[in-house]
Amino acid sequence: MRNFVFNKCGYKGLIIKHKIKTMRVFVTGATGFVGSAVVNQLLSAGHKVLGLARSESSAQKLIEAGAEVYLGALTDIESLKSGAAQTDGVIHTGFIHDFSRFTESCEIDRRAIEAMGSVMAHTGKPFIITSGLALISTGRPVTEADEVTPENSKSPRKATEEAAKAVAQSGVNVSIVRLPPSVHDAGDHGFVPILINLAREKGEAAYLREGQNQWPAVHRLDAAVLYQLALERNAPRAVYHAVGEQGIPFIKIASTIGENLNLPVVSKTPEEAAEYFGWFNYFGTINTPASGEQTKQVLSWQPTHIGLIEDMNSGAYFAQ
Repeated sequence: MRNFVFNKCGYKGLIIKHKIKTMRVFVTGATGFVGSAVVNQLLSAGHKVLGLARSESSAQKLIEAGAEVYLGALTDIESLKSGAAQTDGVIHTGFIHDFSRFTESCEIDRRAIEAMGSVMAHTGKPFIITSGLALISTGRPVTEADEVTPENSKSPRKATEEAAKAVAQSGVNVSIVRLPPSVHDAGDHGFVPILINLAREKGEAAYLREGQNQWPAVHRLDAAVLYQLALERNAPRAVYHAVGEQGIPFIKIASTIGENLNLPVVSKTPEEAAEYFGWFNYFGTINTPASGEQTKQVLSWQPTHIGLIEDMNSGAYFAQ
């Protein structure tokens, strides 16, 4: 089976401008933190959006944004197939973020990808799948050419990229967007808020050993632009890294939390870190610096928004 590799089509240094075909795009996770930004970006670029919604309140948000609504869910296989079949392409940002049953959520993601892929084979339609850079730890900056393997990933989320490879083998134009551990902006409810809540609960902000394990990061609005560009490029088996910052030492994140909450910032041994972080220990101690240089070159993508530490210090993360 052909592996996913970073697609380097085109001539170095030559920028070709062409008119982008307007598409009607099926977006899962359309009212989520990342997905809602993707929906707005697609609409502003002239595309139409059919957004997956599982509730009336989510449907109303999509209507207010200017998108069409398709009622369904990630666990409703037929709704996924129908949404994918009636549109010109799919951006899959949906994921069930229930870490108490993380393995089950990852398998739901696998089945969702396989279901949508089953109606897209040999159609030429772009299928953009969301993966995560927190999957991979190599001891060096992860590049777009790095595959998720049993050796470099212990996360159940690798099911996502396994499913991507499977549907690509069946003739689907799959591209993968890998998001960093922190996709940040006001309204974030991901990994950084988890760390903030842990610090509040424990009375201290902690890091492993010297705190030199690194997290890449990207602003949500920059990531949304990348999804649009990946969709329009429609390069089969391409891998893109939504990396605004290559690697922020974890001690800087912990120190920012401590300063804003007026709490001590402390080093932990591996055993102490496991007790402090609990189920979040894998993410709190992972070292996964990542490069997005090839993505920037091929897609002409350039992040323009503020970095993670500045965003954390802007106030929204500590408002409650």
